[in-house]
Amino acid sequence: MECANTLKSNSKMSDIVCKFCALKSIGVLPSEVPNLHHFHKPICIGASPSENRNVANKETKNNSQEIHSHRIEMLTGEGSCAGVEIMRIFDTVSALKLAYLQLQRAHIPYDAQKIIASYERVDAEIEKLCKFKHAYKEKQCRKTKSYSNASCFDLLQSEIGRKESFFRKLKSLNSVKDSQILRLQQELQDLEMGNKNLREMIKRISKKRKASVLSLAKFEDFFKAASKSIHDFSKPLISMMKASGWDLDVAAKWIENAAVYSKGCDKKYAFEAYIARRMFHGVSLTSYDVSDIVKFDDPIDALMENPNSDFSKFCGTKYLLVVHPTMEESFFGNLDHRTLILGGKHPRTEFYQLFAKVAKWVWVLLGSAVSIDAHATMFSVNRESMFSGLYMESVKEERKNAVSSDVERATYKVQFMVMPGFKVAETLVKSRVYISKTCLKLNGDSFNW
Repeated sequence: MECANTLKSNSKMSDIVCKFCALKSIGVLPSEVPNLHHFHKPICIGASPSENRNVANKETKNNSQEIHSHRIEMLTGEGSCAGVEIMRIFDTVSALKLAYLQLQRAHIPYDAQKIIASYERVDAEIEKLCKFKHAYKEKQCRKTKSYSNASCFDLLQSEIGRKESFFRKLKSLNSVKDSQILRLQQELQDLEMGNKNLREMIKRISKKRKASVLSLAKFEDFFKAASKSIHDFSKPLISMMKASGWDLDVAAKWIENAAVYSKGCDKKYAFEAYIARRMFHGVSLTSYDVSDIVKFDDPIDALMENPNSDFSKFCGTKYLLVVHPTMEESFFGNLDHRTLILGGKHPRTEFYQLFAKVAKWVWVLLGSAVSIDAHATMFSVNRESMFSGLYMESVKEERKNAVSSDVERATYKVQFMVMPGFKVAETLVKSRVYISKTCLKLNGDSFNW
């Protein structure tokens, strides 16, 4: 198998060698070539290619196949190097012919080792010729490069000219952009100055608006509005409790257990006190803008416009605190109001609208006190305190002028507080309280009015 592969490779190599060698093929049968003894003559591998050519010429003369050596004239001057190269090429071609003859001779008799050795010599000579070819191409390429230097220089000069022209164009565009930047910077400065003026104007308007909204007189109006809204909300609350079967006397006693009422109908003030107590529970005086809430006549509109505001959260939290789930379910047969509020929404019912008004004025009252006076305070009155017209006012209108003398004032005591009092700057907003004479014992009276 190895010999077969070698023969296939040799057949390909023969095609290449035949281009360089003008020799006839030597037959493989002894009858066709009677004198084969001359192929067995030794060849000096170390001899010069000229000597090998002479040996090859002598051997080929016996078969009338003479290889003629070519006489090359040596060139002088600039062509001497070229002549040497040509001599080397011819020597290599001659050595290739000789190697090819040895390859043919190795077939008769057939000797695989000699065939392989001859093949390697042929391959080596062809490799030499390939090197000559590559060297010639490189030399030609160098010549071409030297010839094209001038044209390359011209091309570079032309390219440099184009780049310089493009650079000048870019500089011109850059100048235009710089002028645009300066113009835009000036416009930006003008806009910033205009915004600054607008901010100052807004501050002035806000101060004027705040001054118009927040004043001591306005605060007193807010206090009255908060008291009235609590009174207005207590009416439907009491009516719905009565319609739902609630025992109002028990409910009033649960709110104010030890209160003494001058009349049975005065127990309604206990419900007002309950609402106010829940609305002011856990709150503190904090400064915040109340103008956005004051401008709405209907607080439901404020809740719908900004359902995530602090006022919206305050309103929902206080509803859940004032209206107990049992109370709401007895009123409406469900807890829909509570469900909506817990979901961050606000129902548009008449009942909730009345409560939203209470939340609005309490919210405004708490936020405006400190805005007017940073040291504003809120105070409360304890039960059993002696009535003082300086800090308190009675929730019953007929009592305002009745309690005048010191003797009569000493006979009245506070049963419970309905609205806390405030001290803002030098103004004292009186606490609203329910009072009665200590001698009265009317807790057993029924709640009819």
